[in-house]
Amino acid sequence: MARTTPQNPISTPEQRAEAFARLFEAVHEGVYIGILGAEEDWTLAANPHLKLIFGCTVETPEQQIRPFDGPRFFDAHAKPAFVERLRRDGAVTDYLLRLRRADGGSVWVEVTARAEPPAADATMRIEALIRDVSDRKKLEDQARDLYHQLLQAEKLAALGQTISGVAHELNNPLATILTWAERLARRSVDDGTKRGLEAILSESERAARIVRSLLTFARKRHTTRAMVDLNHVVRETLSLRAYEQRVTNITVIDALAAGIPQVFADAHQLQQVLLNLIINAEQAMLSANGRGTLVVRTFHDPERQVVVLEVNDDGPGVPDEVQSKIFDPFFTTKEVGKGTGLGLTVAYAIVQEHGGRLWLESRPPKGASFYVELPASAGKLRQTAAPPQIQPLEATRAANVLVVEDEPALAAAVSEGLTDAGFTVDRAGDGEEGLDRVRAKNYDLIVCDLKMPRLDGMQFYRAIAATAPDLAHRVIFVTGDVVGTEAERFLEESGCRWLAKPFRLGDLLRVARDVLG
Repeated sequence: MARTTPQNPISTPEQRAEAFARLFEAVHEGVYIGILGAEEDWTLAANPHLKLIFGCTVETPEQQIRPFDGPRFFDAHAKPAFVERLRRDGAVTDYLLRLRRADGGSVWVEVTARAEPPAADATMRIEALIRDVSDRKKLEDQARDLYHQLLQAEKLAALGQTISGVAHELNNPLATILTWAERLARRSVDDGTKRGLEAILSESERAARIVRSLLTFARKRHTTRAMVDLNHVVRETLSLRAYEQRVTNITVIDALAAGIPQVFADAHQLQQVLLNLIINAEQAMLSANGRGTLVVRTFHDPERQVVVLEVNDDGPGVPDEVQSKIFDPFFTTKEVGKGTGLGLTVAYAIVQEHGGRLWLESRPPKGASFYVELPASAGKLRQTAAPPQIQPLEATRAANVLVVEDEPALAAAVSEGLTDAGFTVDRAGDGEEGLDRVRAKNYDLIVCDLKMPRLDGMQFYRAIAATAPDLAHRVIFVTGDVVGTEAERFLEESGCRWLAKPFRLGDLLRVARDVLG
């Protein structure tokens, strides 16, 4: 049986042209045929889907659809590079461009095109398929941002473990230096010696601030969270900088949204974050222009249930190559001695601890905006055990104090400082020696380190509480960093007062007098 050849339903040129015309109108890809000129483009054909990609109506005349016209490009260098590629290769495949829609918004497109060789007048005929890939590009950007956030979190966690140990090792010598410097600065000495002592005290305090910043970055510090009005925090923080801003010609505009929800946060930590962002903005504006305008804005995003704080400056902006490193520990663009490179790192860690995000947007030279995003949903208030009532002591001429500290230099400095203040002081090198002292003599106050060999501060306290509960209420602990550890839970349960190393001698004396009633 003979096979029959199926008849071609499109057999004439007219029928083929009609089929291509239907395909041109119906395809869900932008189709463009035109001529690219040095100063102006001409459109020969543009299908309806291309019009939709650029935010035009189907009725828009084809001649007005010029996807590769100069003003369409967000990047001024993008069109010359695109045209040069076509001239050189005669074609492009999936060439990514960011173009401007009719409403001024942006659209990411991939272009697959072929071009004829340039004519004598440098014009070039082009036939192109244009695909809208904005949604895919958005997902890619979100995935990249998430990757960088995870990378940053891993980097912070790894570095945090390292610097936490270093910071703890620095606490004891710093506390010793601070105590001695404070004692010596109060003595009558010649002017040269006094200046030297003041410099030692000032630089020791600076080092202590760096250590505290390191510990804040490395580990959660002691926080007191409550429902906080973010606008109130902003106003209080701006008032702290009001004088400095006035004398340095910084104009402040606060655009605080009314009625935004409260956030469950530590107000002091939020103030620390905001102060850092404000001071950085001031320095950027002053270094570039000698003056500036600072805009602090808050708003509520009800769809995502977050409250956002924006700190915007009109300084030089943050260069692209710096933006990826701006939150890295010890990274700073300031002069040597003007910054530690920890401010933004600590701010980043604090915001993350609060379940929020901190990020930067900047397009140099048009200033920079830092955004702090915090959850607006209500949280549970932290319940803190009330400290035991301290029994008042009978008035005595000089209270007996026991200092339990395994660092000899620090123990000596603290003991002599307390002696200068009128206390009678004994020392013990660890908890076991401290218990021997307590059994042999009555003490009105104990100053005790938490971390010691043989018998640590917690074990020492429990032994005291079992035999002399009244004395247990008069123990002051000094320690490096307790937050997030078993020591934090212990201090909350005991209700004991405590000071973080490195501390000022004056702070210890004030707490001692408070505890003694």
